[in-house]
Amino acid sequence: MRLEMGNFHVKDIVFGDRTSYADGVLTVDKEELLSYVKEEEPGITTADLRIVKPGEMVRLCPVKEAIEMRCKVSGKSQGIFPGVTSPMGQAGHGRTHALKGCSLIVVGEHMGGFQDGVIDMGGKYQDQTIFGDMVNLVLVADTNEDFERFEQQKKNKALRWGGMKLAEYIGQCVKEKDPEDIEVFELPAVTDRTAEVNALPGVVYVLQPQTQMEAMGYNTLIYGWDGNHMLPTFMHPNELLDGCMISGSFMPSSSKISTYEFGVNPVVKRLMAEHGKTINFLGVIMANLNVKMNEKDRCAKMIAQMAHNLGATGAIVAEEGYGNPDVDYTAALVELEKIGVKTVGISDEATGRDGGSQPLVSMNPMTDALVSTGNVSQVYELEPMEVIGELEALARDGNSGGWEGCVKPDGSATMENNGMFCCNHISGFSRKTCAEF
Repeated sequence: MRLEMGNFHVKDIVFGDRTSYADGVLTVDKEELLSYVKEEEPGITTADLRIVKPGEMVRLCPVKEAIEMRCKVSGKSQGIFPGVTSPMGQAGHGRTHALKGCSLIVVGEHMGGFQDGVIDMGGKYQDQTIFGDMVNLVLVADTNEDFERFEQQKKNKALRWGGMKLAEYIGQCVKEKDPEDIEVFELPAVTDRTAEVNALPGVVYVLQPQTQMEAMGYNTLIYGWDGNHMLPTFMHPNELLDGCMISGSFMPSSSKISTYEFGVNPVVKRLMAEHGKTINFLGVIMANLNVKMNEKDRCAKMIAQMAHNLGATGAIVAEEGYGNPDVDYTAALVELEKIGVKTVGISDEATGRDGGSQPLVSMNPMTDALVSTGNVSQVYELEPMEVIGELEALARDGNSGGWEGCVKPDGSATMENNGMFCCNHISGFSRKTCAEF
């Protein structure tokens, strides 16, 4: 399977009378784009577009989603999110064009929720998330009361789906252009590799996206299929890089993997780059996170069985979330180690505000190679700055990381790491380090 990613490196975004791209500048026609998103998502009643840049003293809250602006040029799928915003088609083939170094961020004009977070574009916490270092186009929108009255998730879906459709619509401006550079992702079938490659250590990437909600509409989607209804599945890494996954909307914000990150996953990219050099990258085992113990045990054993039959001798397991999902995470690590697969885990941890609590709900001596991307309970003191959206949502609407009274009258706030949007970057972007004292 061969995927070409044609890249256009955005250095600035400006408003203009036509949506276009030239010489590193993305020009967006504000009125055209707002008309488009309201037409595509009738539930959206008010909407605005803002441009925010690194270093500006601007805070986004409540942030619901981040998306890379792309378009599909050729391949087996018709759009950048097959099975979701376009008909079902296999991702990972052909050519996709992407606007790099920027993102489309979706912000609620008023109401937030448990899964929503904060992004600071300047100040002390700018570097907590990769989006603070990008020039971003921000869709800030709301839905009407009748539309959302009986189901808060309707608001989330309208805003997030509107963002995804807008990201693809903007991406069309580079469809006919020659990319500034092209990344090629090609990985042959497991049975079609040379003796030299097969002699290298076989490695699998096990991804555990958030899929715990039995009610539909909250979980990560794979080709539009709710991850709660799946069992561990073997996938080609190109499928991830080409938009087969949509971030869910049930997960404390700092522990989320955004849709942007699913499509540019740096761990997958590094494994692809090392294939044939230091490792034999066998592919991705797409797992899930469960609530019941028998479901957790079943999935862990299926992951190990799949890795064994693929011939893996090494694995990376990435867990989106913490708490109850730690049991699935640890179980997968242990089952892989039991069959002789050397395994590294990537997750954040919940060590309490003092850093002294047990980091994972479930611990085992066999899980002796763990990468922590942050402590969800770490306290942040946010300085006042301009807000796009509504900062009070952090305190009022049950956003993870916030609580009643955490927002001060002067616009400052006290918040746990939980509330900083995707800042622990389970996908592999995290720049945090550990220090011994």
